[in-house]
Amino acid sequence: EVQLQASGGGLVQAGGSLRPSCAASGFAFDDYVIGWFRQAPGLKREVVSSINYNDGNTYYADSLEDQFTISRDKGKKLVYLQMDSLQPEDTAIYYCAAVRYGSGPYVPREDWQFHTWGQGTLVTVSS
Repeated sequence: EVQLQASGGGLVQAGGSLRPSCAASGFAFDDYVIGWFRQAPGLKREVVSSINYNDGNTYYADSLEDQFTISRDKGKKLVYLQMDSLQPEDTAIYYCAAVRYGSGPYVPREDWQFHTWGQGTLVTVSS
C-alpha cells in the first residue's frame, strides 16, 4: 500500500522552530515531487513548498519563502520542512503529498496535481 507519513509537528511558542518530516511507504521518492501543504481551521488548504526529489528544484509560496525551507535527505529517504520564526497564524495541520514527476525547472505546486497524501501533522503556535 502506498502511503505517506508526516510527523514532527507539535506545540511551540511564537518565534520558535519545528522541522516536520515526510516518509514514504510502499514506494520510493525517486521520480517524485513532494509537496508540503497546510490547512488552518476554517481556511482553505494552501501550498507551502514543494521539492523535486531527484534534482532538488524547489517551489515556495511567495509569503513563506523567507520563513520555511524544504529539503530532502536521500540517505534517510525523508523530506523535511524547516519552519522558523513561527507565529500563531502558522497554526495548521501540515500535510505532505506526492506526485510522480520528471526532472525540470517547473515544480508542481497545486494541490490538485498531487495524488498521494499523508494524514497530516498538527502544528500549534502559542502566543
